[in-house]
Amino acid sequence: MSYRSMPVRVLLLLACAILVLVIKSSGPGSRAQNRPARTSASERPQTGGNGNVVRLSAPTKPAPGVGFKGADLAVFDAASGSNVQLQTTLEWSFGGRLQHGWDLYAPLIDDLIGAGVDVGGREFAMRLSLWQREKGIEPSGVLDGETWSQMVSKFQSRRIAGRPYSAPNQLVTIPISDCYDPTRAEELRSAERETFAAYKRMVAAAVADSSLGLQVGRKGQLASNEKLLKIISAFRSREYQDQLRRQSPNSGSAGLAINSPHSTGRALDLYVGGEPVSTKDQNRALQTQGAVYRWLVKNAARFGFQPYFYEPWHWEYVGVGGAVPK
Repeated sequence: MSYRSMPVRVLLLLACAILVLVIKSSGPGSRAQNRPARTSASERPQTGGNGNVVRLSAPTKPAPGVGFKGADLAVFDAASGSNVQLQTTLEWSFGGRLQHGWDLYAPLIDDLIGAGVDVGGREFAMRLSLWQREKGIEPSGVLDGETWSQMVSKFQSRRIAGRPYSAPNQLVTIPISDCYDPTRAEELRSAERETFAAYKRMVAAAVADSSLGLQVGRKGQLASNEKLLKIISAFRSREYQDQLRRQSPNSGSAGLAINSPHSTGRALDLYVGGEPVSTKDQNRALQTQGAVYRWLVKNAARFGFQPYFYEPWHWEYVGVGGAVPK
């Protein structure tokens, strides 16, 4: 072996060694691949005073568009156009009345399908198609009559079942400081015990969320002059409910039920803005666009409350995970 060939062979050996190291460092067992990805502050879930509470500014789920092809995206663009139209024109019946569109229920729809985006956008249509597929509906991405009917059924299925009547020993008196009307009579200020305790926990979490801008009193409670989230009505006896129906004969079954969930003591009407309990479309639109209502849609279930989709102010205590006895 000549001495002149030695440096060349050494260089070749070194090059081979470096190549092996590079391959190992990029393999599946490398530290770089096992290191958890860093999450920026804007991408982390945001919480309030309660660690499970979702702020209104919390990010939505990642877009589902990765799994779709170019042709699919074109279909969803067309679906978006249909949704823009149907959100105000879709005809359906509820409570004995003809209804138009589903735009009033956008916060509930967004929460149901995990959208949190413009209903007229492509991502909304994508997420809707995934939900439709889960429910055995044609995954068109269009919120048509069949899809909306199934959504309404889903909303209604979360409510109190059986409407059990609350006995007097199950009720507690609501302090006047928690009432929307500071002159409300004591006999109209009752709620089922667990329901009221859950309401207080929920309000405490809302107060801790500074993004809502609620006025707070000295003890961290809602201030006396703060109306939002105060209780408008809770337990109503069957006799009192019948009296209300006689006073409003044209309210319809959607407005004043014959077998009202208020007789359970587990239904609370909460002030979320506008006229407290008016079912006029323009009033409900104002309420559902408000920050407090949207906060409740995101968080009320964490405290055991589910909405009555038709009335933005009406919330029913079914327990966390629907644990309250039927």
